[in-house]
Amino acid sequence: MSASGGVVRRSLLDDLATSMLALIAERKLAPGDQFEAVRSLAERYKVAVPTVREALRRLEATGAVELRHGSGVYVGPNVGRLVLANPLALAPSAARLVELLQARALIEPPVAALAARTQGAEALEQMSHDLAAAAELIASGDHAQLAEVNMDFHRSLAQASGNATLAEVVESVTVVNAREQLEILHIHGDRQADLDEHRAIYDAVRSGDPDLAELLTREHLDGVLAVINERLDLEGRA
Repeated sequence: MSASGGVVRRSLLDDLATSMLALIAERKLAPGDQFEAVRSLAERYKVAVPTVREALRRLEATGAVELRHGSGVYVGPNVGRLVLANPLALAPSAARLVELLQARALIEPPVAALAARTQGAEALEQMSHDLAAAAELIASGDHAQLAEVNMDFHRSLAQASGNATLAEVVESVTVVNAREQLEILHIHGDRQADLDEHRAIYDAVRSGDPDLAELLTREHLDGVLAVINERLDLEGRA
């Protein structure tokens, strides 16, 4: 296929995928609802069945739809998301890991302040659950699961802000980089101090103190970033 032909095909697939998303929205379908059959979609858009399948696979990669063998096409959990993490992202280098933390240190503190003002009840309850789960995992020594629970806390904190787009942004920089977050946990080391800082952030949000919530979140992430930078500097000298 020529370069221009490849561009045209990508454009066709993008247009087709966008049209399918519009159809899902038009029909007010929710995650888990069954979507139109592949052959029916091919007839609707006057394209070949393999083309429809390729467009659907693109949507499936983002979590917008699910293709269930022998059952059909279903609406996926990410159909309404505006911000999506790259599911094929490679593990970042040390420099990119530092950039990730720098970005989080800029994004999350104001989100924590908004959470203290909004205080989403369900998310606050989830934050409390995350803290309890982290304490149990520290006691049991399950550090792999602890890394995931710590990321859950940060996602719950963002959800407490009541701003779905901000919550998606925070999730996008934590879900895809789960392996790197585990590495951060190993480098940072002091799991109990990490938990204590999370508890202090939760208390500030629950008490409705946006300035304190923002300050504590910034100090927490800046502290992790400082330890990472120090460790990488030492490794660079070795």
